[in-house]
Amino acid sequence: MNIKQRTIKAPVSISGSGLHTGEKVTLTFNPAPENHGYKFRRVDVPGQPIIDADVDNVTDTSRGTTISQNGASVSTIEHVLAALVGLEIDNVLIDMDGPETPIMDGSSIQFVEVLRQTGTVEQDADREYYHIPYNIHYSEPDRKVEMVAMPLDDDYRFTCMVDYNSQVLGSQHASISSITEFVDNIASCRTFCFLHELEMLLKHDLIKGGDLNNAIVVVDKDVDEEELNHLAKLFNRKDIKVAPQGILNNIELRHQNEPARHKLLDMIGDLALVGVPLRGHIMAARPGHAANVAFAKKIKTLIKKERSRKHFKVYDPTMKPVYDTEQIMKILPHRYPMLMIDKILELTKSHVVGLKNVTMNEGIFQGHFPGTPLFPGVLQIEAMAQTGGILVLNTVPDPENYITLFLKIENARFKDKVVPGDTIIFHCNLIAPIRRGIAQMKGVGMVGERVVVEAELMAQIVKQTKTEEA
Repeated sequence: MNIKQRTIKAPVSISGSGLHTGEKVTLTFNPAPENHGYKFRRVDVPGQPIIDADVDNVTDTSRGTTISQNGASVSTIEHVLAALVGLEIDNVLIDMDGPETPIMDGSSIQFVEVLRQTGTVEQDADREYYHIPYNIHYSEPDRKVEMVAMPLDDDYRFTCMVDYNSQVLGSQHASISSITEFVDNIASCRTFCFLHELEMLLKHDLIKGGDLNNAIVVVDKDVDEEELNHLAKLFNRKDIKVAPQGILNNIELRHQNEPARHKLLDMIGDLALVGVPLRGHIMAARPGHAANVAFAKKIKTLIKKERSRKHFKVYDPTMKPVYDTEQIMKILPHRYPMLMIDKILELTKSHVVGLKNVTMNEGIFQGHFPGTPLFPGVLQIEAMAQTGGILVLNTVPDPENYITLFLKIENARFKDKVVPGDTIIFHCNLIAPIRRGIAQMKGVGMVGERVVVEAELMAQIVKQTKTEEA
């Protein structure tokens, strides 16, 4: 059964302070249409620029994840995105009147609560998952980071291990076997830092919104009363002590492995930047925002490659053609050895698909790398142009009385070699309406699922003169 996309029923807002900026901010979740995804809108900036929650827009991962687009940025977005993924909400426009999301209690639970209050509504479009096709690895050997995404057809599963060489924190593991477990087991787990990091952040004025209510502080060194009193004064507290678990007594742990669970939460939020819901099992050792984002980019690159291949229909070379070689010769003036197209497989007003069989019998291989025969790139472009010529000449009632003159070739790229025995399928699509006999096309040549050549072509339809006909 197909699962439908979901958005929220009505706008809902939540307010608080940004962890690092300390600025008060109101964040409003708004319903969004199908296939909208997650987008942020800076309503406090002129023009209210929109920032897509896309891994390609990430500009900083030093103390959280920041994305920038259209002259605006939003930071510390991972807890908000994790809440949306954990509730399986697909389409939301997130308004913010400041540069950083509110830290709240350092987890995702308060975002989850307000989203649950407004509720969700099912939309007409199906949710399109990306199923991890095989093991995808990412590593940073110097930081001992290891991440892998593994195939899992029917769910989104996470396993996370953290190890900071700390006697207090030790080695911790956290996992969920289904994304449906996020709300109960992960959403309330708060961010954490070590005491030495807290002191450094305070020294550099980087946690203006921190108040010791939104982070677990791990005490990884000996501290005296004077230092604890200093921290109490900074955070306007009467008394700060080190709890038996080796953390400051500002808060109590919600789970024994709360730090590992929070790292898992961050992974879910950062991987939302891939841009599509995933099906697979994500395993990570010592993840962080920089690694999460690099891993998300690797997954997105794979998705883009697969979608690029799927964009083109796979044709059976033995299928009955629209035009065979003899019919092509009635339209195109080319003849052996310069007739490059053997069949036209598909033809509409806006696109054409042609086929070229590359055989060792062609005369070009006598002189073009005879020891290592390769079909020349210039002839691949010529074959593409002839395929496009069929498309252009199809717009006139008497194509045999016209020729196509190619005026320009741009952005030509040769991506893989073509050898005897290959069959090249050329796809040519109009990228603008034909005006005054001028046609602009995008052409792609494929051997199987491999893109071997692509280019943008411009051609003009010209009526043959008597001399040309002779």
